[in-house]
Amino acid sequence: MYTGKHAHLRPLQPAFIMAGSGETVTYRELEARSNRLAHLLRNLGLKRLDHYAIFMENNSRYLETCGAGERSGLYYTCINSYLTPGELAYIVGNSDSRVLFTSVAKLDVAREALKECPKVELCIVVDGPGESDRIVGLREATAGLPGTPIADEYVGTAMLYSSGTTGRPKGILRPLPEQPATQQLPLFDFLIKLWQYREGMIYLSPAPLYHSAPQAAVNLAIKSGATVIIMEQFDPEHYLDLIEQWGVTHTQLVPTMFSRMLKLPEAKRNGHDLSSLEIAIHAAAPCPAAVKEDMIKWWGPIIHEYYGATEGLGFTACNSEEWLAHRGSVGRVLLGDLHILDEDMKPCPIGTPGTVWFKTATPFEYFNDPNKTQEARSPDGSMSTVGDVGYVDKDNFLYLTDRATFMIISGGVNIYPQECENLLITHPKIADAAVFGVPNADLGEEVKAVVQPMPGITPSADLADELIAFCSQSLSRQKVPRSIDFEAELPRLPTGKLYKRLLRDRYWGDKTSRIL
Repeated sequence: MYTGKHAHLRPLQPAFIMAGSGETVTYRELEARSNRLAHLLRNLGLKRLDHYAIFMENNSRYLETCGAGERSGLYYTCINSYLTPGELAYIVGNSDSRVLFTSVAKLDVAREALKECPKVELCIVVDGPGESDRIVGLREATAGLPGTPIADEYVGTAMLYSSGTTGRPKGILRPLPEQPATQQLPLFDFLIKLWQYREGMIYLSPAPLYHSAPQAAVNLAIKSGATVIIMEQFDPEHYLDLIEQWGVTHTQLVPTMFSRMLKLPEAKRNGHDLSSLEIAIHAAAPCPAAVKEDMIKWWGPIIHEYYGATEGLGFTACNSEEWLAHRGSVGRVLLGDLHILDEDMKPCPIGTPGTVWFKTATPFEYFNDPNKTQEARSPDGSMSTVGDVGYVDKDNFLYLTDRATFMIISGGVNIYPQECENLLITHPKIADAAVFGVPNADLGEEVKAVVQPMPGITPSADLADELIAFCSQSLSRQKVPRSIDFEAELPRLPTGKLYKRLLRDRYWGDKTSRIL
C-alpha cells in the first residue's frame, strides 16, 4: 500500500489498527517499513516487473509487504492463507516468485511448499526468527536498511490468482506501465470516486487481505489517507462492536457476513450504534435478494453492490435505490462493453440468460498460461469471459444467474442452482447451502443440495423433507432438490467463495444421496 504524501501530511495518524490486538501503525511507520522492504528486494536483485509472493493470515506486517511492491515496480501475489503445501507450491512456482513472505503461523506449510519451489531464493518470516540461509526473519533481513525511498521507484501492483473454485487457479496479469509510484493506476481513480473515499475516513476491513476485493479496498483507503481497522478474522458481533467503537464510515463485506449478522439474536443485532456508517459495499459472491432487502431495512440505503471479476473484464455497480428498483441486479455497466451471448456467440434477447462477455475495460492475460487466456476470449479476440451466466433487463441492468460450470442439465432442462441456494440460505435453520447436479440414470443429472445447519439444529431426514417442502413453495418442480445432505461446515472461503467443486466431485460415482 503506497503511503505517498500521507506519510508527510499525517505522519502520526494511524494508517491501520489491528482489531483484535489493538496494535497501531502510523503512516510514518508504514512508510519506513515499506521502504526498508523495497531496499531489501532491490538488494536481492528484484527489478521492475519481477515477482514475489505473500502467504500469511491478516497481521500487522501484511500491508508493508504489499507496499514494498507498490513502490518498486514489482508484481506481488497475495495467496490464500488456507492452502495446502502443494497448492501453495503451485502458485508460488507458477507466479515465478523469487521471494516468499510468510508468518510463524503459516511457516510449517510454507516450509513444506518450498521443497517444490526452486525459484524462491529467500523466504522471509515477518513476525519471527529465521532458521536457515533460505528462511530468514524480517528483522534480521532489514537490519541497517534505510527507511527512505529507493532511488528507482516505480508503480507496482498485485498479480492475484483466481480462487480455483472451478479448476486450478490462474494468475491474472495486467500491464504495468513504467510510471512513478506516486502516479496510481487509472482504475484506482475510478474506484475512489465511485466508493466516495476521502481523507480522514475510517474503513473497517473484515475479510482476508489475500483476496482481491479487500486487498484493493484497503489499498485505496490507505492511498486516500484513511485509518483502516483490520479484523484478524470475521465475527459478526465483534464487527458491529468495531463500527461503534471506532466510528467506522466505510466498509466492504461479502453476503455470508450479511447472513451471519442477520441471524444474530435481535438484542445483539440492534444493540449497537451504527450511525457513523456512510457506505457499505458488497461483492465477491451472489447475495440472496431477501438477505439484501433485510440489510437495507436495517442499515438504510447505504449499501452499494458491484460486480467485477479479478480479471478486470468490466465493472457494474448499483446503489440501494437502484437495486430496490431492479431487485436482484448487480448494477449497470460502468466500465467495459457488456454482451450476453448464447452458445453460438449470438446476442441473447433481453431477459434471456447467456454467457457474460465483455470487451475488456483493462487488458489482462493468464500468467504463464496462453491456452487459458485463449479459452477465455472470443474467436476474434475482442471479448473475454470468466464463465458467468446472466441477462440484462430493459434498463440494461445485469442479473447473474450462476456460473456456466455449475449449470445442471436435468432431462434436457438447464437449471442454475444459485436460485435454490439463495432460497435455502433464508431458512432460519440453515447457515449455508450449496446446490449442484449429481448423476441420475434417467435424467442425466438431478438437483442435490448440501446444507450447513445453524448451531443447535440436528440434521435429520425430517429436516431434509422440511427443506424440500420449503423450496417447493417458491421454485418450479425441476429446480427443487431431490435430496438434501448435511455437513457441519461447507468449504467456503472467508472471501465468500464456495468451493462447490469439492462437494460436487464426491457424488460423481455410484452414490447420489445420503443423510449424515
